[in-house]
Amino acid sequence: MSQHPETLDLDDKADQAHEDERHAALAYLDEAWNEAVYDGLDEDCLAQAALFTAIRSMVATYGEEAAAGFAERLAERIRAGEYTIPYNRQ
Repeated sequence: MSQHPETLDLDDKADQAHEDERHAALAYLDEAWNEAVYDGLDEDCLAQAALFTAIRSMVATYGEEAAAGFAERLAERIRAGEYTIPYNRQ
């Protein structure tokens, strides 16, 4: 089954809008994280609270099985480097 060019264009626009929204969300979270660290909160404590909050939200939105499936794939994704930010030497 082929798609019409207009459909592809709309899909691309929706994908780009979703990507833009994820980047904006990450910017908000980075800012909040940096403020919390500046205020003296331990980063390990922040990480655990952030994970708890994110997983709780995923369970509420998608259900326990879907959230558990996502969590099961996390180790593989971490090992694959999806969460590693390259270090830039200057």
